[in-house]
Amino acid sequence: MCGICGVFRYGDHARIVDEPLLTRMRDTMVHRGPDDAGIFLSPDGAVALGHRRLSIIDLSPAGHQPMCNEDGSVWITYNGEVYNHRSLRADLERRGHHYRSRSDTETIIHLYEEQGARCMDSLHGMFAFALWDSNKRELLLVRDRIGIKPLYFTVVPGAIVFGSEIKALLVHPEVPRDLSLPALYHYMTFLVPPAPLTMFRGIYKLPAGCCLRVGSDSTVRLEQYWDALPRASSRMKDPAEASQQVKMLLKQAIEKRTMSDVPFGVFLSGGIDSSLNVALMSELMDQPVRTFSVGFREPQHLNEFEYARQVAKAFRTDHHEVVIDETDLLNFVESLIYHQDEPIADWVCVPLYFVSKLARDTGTIVVQVGEGSDEQFGGYGSYLRTVRLHERVWRPLRKAPPSLVRGAAACARRFLPTGRRGGAVTELLNLAIDEEELFWGGAICLRDSDKGALLASHAFDQMPAEEVPWQSSPTPASVEVFARLLTQRPVRSHDVVAAHLAHLDSATGGSDFLTRMMYLEFKQRLPELLLMRVDKITMSTSVEARVPFLDHELVEFTAGLPQSWKLRGGVTKRILKDAARGVIPDSIIDRRKMGFGAPVAEWLRGDLGRCVEERLRDSGLAERELFNHDRVKDMLAHHRAGRQNHALPLWLLFNLSCWYDRWIGS
Repeated sequence: MCGICGVFRYGDHARIVDEPLLTRMRDTMVHRGPDDAGIFLSPDGAVALGHRRLSIIDLSPAGHQPMCNEDGSVWITYNGEVYNHRSLRADLERRGHHYRSRSDTETIIHLYEEQGARCMDSLHGMFAFALWDSNKRELLLVRDRIGIKPLYFTVVPGAIVFGSEIKALLVHPEVPRDLSLPALYHYMTFLVPPAPLTMFRGIYKLPAGCCLRVGSDSTVRLEQYWDALPRASSRMKDPAEASQQVKMLLKQAIEKRTMSDVPFGVFLSGGIDSSLNVALMSELMDQPVRTFSVGFREPQHLNEFEYARQVAKAFRTDHHEVVIDETDLLNFVESLIYHQDEPIADWVCVPLYFVSKLARDTGTIVVQVGEGSDEQFGGYGSYLRTVRLHERVWRPLRKAPPSLVRGAAACARRFLPTGRRGGAVTELLNLAIDEEELFWGGAICLRDSDKGALLASHAFDQMPAEEVPWQSSPTPASVEVFARLLTQRPVRSHDVVAAHLAHLDSATGGSDFLTRMMYLEFKQRLPELLLMRVDKITMSTSVEARVPFLDHELVEFTAGLPQSWKLRGGVTKRILKDAARGVIPDSIIDRRKMGFGAPVAEWLRGDLGRCVEERLRDSGLAERELFNHDRVKDMLAHHRAGRQNHALPLWLLFNLSCWYDRWIGS
């Protein structure tokens, strides 16, 4: 895994790219590539590519980047792993291509020579790369299908600037630093700005499964080459056959991801996903699998050491553990804000950092993680509850006369208690009145109707629209969603949800409710929250994380499986659990799901709460008067007194304030 960056100046080629500037951009990401560094400058000075290397495949100098083809007409700077590069190489060599290294990087170059800008269709893996074709005078920026690897870009006068991390772009003197108000508004709902927005106005993230083509005539075109739409994989005759296919595809995905010239291991929580990683990897190795777990000193209710140790013992792994506490979090906050680049309001980032550091300290460079399993198999209890709510309450409610629903909502507001249950009923009725979707995502903080009490009344009244700096592909795809995020007024986070679902319905003619839920997760929460926390945090310790459950062939198969199979018998993740029988212990398969978390709610009642209070009061963000500070103080006081749980919105605001002071206010 690596860090990439670059600049392409089109039009006025007299304004050449400055090499010292590119070096500074590149070296903001030493943590992504401590083993090597390189730069390419085109002869006319219009194009500059930078690279930091974390050596995984072909550790020799032959794997140095940026890398070119034989005649130097095509150059690439690349971050990722292509797991099928050996089979692709064999075919390319038969076609007459000559290799100078064993790296997968060189395969992308030769594949591009054969297939052009659709070369990514043949790649199996995770990747973000920039490829310069001097003959066409075109720059191609690509992000992998699922969005495992990030790629950011911004358009400045006469140039496009890009990189694996936003901090690399901010080094460029023509890239301003300012807060994006639409991004902030959506962040309050989704815990992270949805693609293509970032919290920086004018800086964008390339959406998953998309590429950006930039021509010397200043044309910038956004194209989508893959989408997480359900396919015809449900031709299986029954769930048992589907489970066997899942087991086969997962085993193949894990085997692909053992491709490495450096030591690798597994992050082990003791749940189904990480335990399957360990079990199937151990079948492929002639030495013990290295496993890593993290837990908490106090309180201990989120610890899963008991189950992780059970799996480690069953498969005789080389097991390592780390225990952290509130002090570790407080000491880590500044580094967390720096490495996230933009706020990611998910406290899992904290334990993830310490288990990543543990792996690196043992000399382990590559790890496999379990992200993406729950999002395609329906693994959360909240998914099952939402499906049942949809079937038993939501569908009948949407068929009821609107006047009856409005009357019920008025009664609920007046007579129901304001606690969790009463609030849930009122929210459900309000969604029906507003004709909004029931499910917005697996991690939602505040819906549109909830933000009014927290936002200052004037804050978003005159929110300017951002100019879309690209053209969309004319082919049918959901790229129009991305433009709508920037230009639509008034801003509503529900529109993000509705636009994605409208595209799904248009493409498929209608899907069952769980399939709609899963599609939304693959469009927003998975690529921009879960996978970005994995990328940013593991790479901050110079560790590469691989996600076998997000092998696109497995995802394409499971996306088409019906809801009745995935939640058969009212059991979450049923297809995967059936596939796991006989591979891992039943005690792991049938135990209560805990989920990877951190006791932030408890810590907010201690030293962390005092730190949060000071930051929210003294932050430069407070001076912009975007929030109702009396409401924020009440939330903090009620949480610390144990009267209500406001941990998620408080953590969200804390991350936002720390980010603002680090990147904007300073």
